[in-house]
Amino acid sequence: MRRLLALLSALVVACCAAPIPQAERFPAGTPFTARFREIEGRRIRYIDAGQGTAVIFLHGLGASMYAWRKNLAPVLAAGFRVVAFDNLGFGSSDKPAHGYTNADYAHLLVTLMDSLRVSDAALVGHSMGGAVAAEAALRSPKRVSALVLIDAAGLGTREPMLFRIARWPVLGPGLLSFRGRGLVERLLKSTYADPNKVSDGDVDQYYAPVADRDYGRALRGVLREFRFDALGGRLGAIAVPTLVLWGEEDRWIPIAAGRAMAAQLPRSAFLSVRHAGHSVQEEAPDEVNHLLIKFLQEGLPRVPENLARLESPAPGPSPPVPGSIQERPGLLAWRSKRH
Repeated sequence: MRRLLALLSALVVACCAAPIPQAERFPAGTPFTARFREIEGRRIRYIDAGQGTAVIFLHGLGASMYAWRKNLAPVLAAGFRVVAFDNLGFGSSDKPAHGYTNADYAHLLVTLMDSLRVSDAALVGHSMGGAVAAEAALRSPKRVSALVLIDAAGLGTREPMLFRIARWPVLGPGLLSFRGRGLVERLLKSTYADPNKVSDGDVDQYYAPVADRDYGRALRGVLREFRFDALGGRLGAIAVPTLVLWGEEDRWIPIAAGRAMAAQLPRSAFLSVRHAGHSVQEEAPDEVNHLLIKFLQEGLPRVPENLARLESPAPGPSPPVPGSIQERPGLLAWRSKRH
């Protein structure tokens, strides 16, 4: 009870900061342009840029497209079409009270792909977004050419007391009405191995949608409807090449969960990044981008040791894993064997 009172006090004190205006939210100040598209009656904010094989980025709980700010441009420059969006309930997309089951999110993703005329894509999912990406691969396997699961949920997570209380029938809605910049800063820093890497600008971007009027009811809906352990016993049915990538100092979903996830996937490579936490793609973007692009271009490598620990990875394509579906470099090879 003492911890609960302290939490409530902190929330009350921190709930008064004004958010940055919509015009200053990501991707403002970048070469990307955000647009809105209505998907089955709900407005979804998204980015779509480039040509070539589509790579779709799915952010995690409480995040937005901003989580991919350091990754989109490098993947685009490598010759891929990049799509990122604020998932339902987050960012600047609509925030209804319901519609947040794992199946709902997978359906929304495929429907967005239909709307953008993307026949199939490599899905890159972080945290909760990883669970959504894997769910889509299970439910719509012909639409997914490859997976990158970054500190992904699906086999369970550690969650703060706030999230547990938010599910309660009476106290939950009241608690979520106190959403302050200070709380957002605290949670964001907990996803980094080095909290000093989180800037005031980062906090501003993460806090802006949290201050939206309907954010509390949407977050409560997600926490009550989405299953963060829904992939248990199901990963063996995912046939596409999958890169499982983890920050070694993740305090939200420990690295052991990543290893367990990779062990259950038929075609996977597991890599980790030192001195990085749960938001590894934000904290160590150079390492993540190198590994992500290498995987997208070449497929599953033979991994004699953790490539993320090599300071100067050897140039040139790596040989395919024995029994993999790669015949020549690139996602086109995976696709040609799959069909």
